[in-house]
Amino acid sequence: MKIRIITDNTVYKPEVNSKLKKEWGFSSLIESEDFPSILFDTGASGEVLLNNIKVLGIDVQRIDCIFISHNHFDHTGGLESFLEQNKNVRLYVPGSYPSISEIKAKEIIRIHGLQEIYENVYSTGELSDIEQSLIVKTNKGVVVIVGCSHPGVEKILNTVSQVGKIYALIGGLHGFNKFEILKDLELICATHCTQHITEIQDLYPEKFVSGGAGRVIEILTA
Repeated sequence: MKIRIITDNTVYKPEVNSKLKKEWGFSSLIESEDFPSILFDTGASGEVLLNNIKVLGIDVQRIDCIFISHNHFDHTGGLESFLEQNKNVRLYVPGSYPSISEIKAKEIIRIHGLQEIYENVYSTGELSDIEQSLIVKTNKGVVVIVGCSHPGVEKILNTVSQVGKIYALIGGLHGFNKFEILKDLELICATHCTQHITEIQDLYPEKFVSGGAGRVIEILTA
């Protein structure tokens, strides 16, 4: 499985990825031979999303599904622009997502509770009436991709633990500061809205992976 960060507040190795743009937002692409490709969130703007997709050499037409973590502009801003390029996608949104009658996608699916969407791929369901996270089972453990973790990292991880032992946590951790909760994880990539990135990196240097647009994380899948 390959996780490519498309949009983030920073650019990973900007001296190498000079054509990538940064913005206050998050989007990543999860690719595997074991399940369809998943675009997780769409950043804050179509301009940055589509620019970075092009720079990273990603074929928009080969993306099969979009998974929206929550209805905040920095995670949905690029959705309309993406769908203008590729409408042939399944769109997974939290149960409380506002009216989506005008969204042009192949299929729109509202998620409420913990649910398998592909083999070994799950949604946590909408937690605290605001946000869902993506779960992928691999032969190293469970990988969790989060948008902003508004329901709380502890609540998210407790829900994910129903699926299996957690290996990695990737995405925005907002104001999270209960750092001891991360001690049993093997990989931590704190991005976007995380307010305490430096503290997490200092506490877990051997587990910490820097984020930023252009960062690629590879993990063996089940």
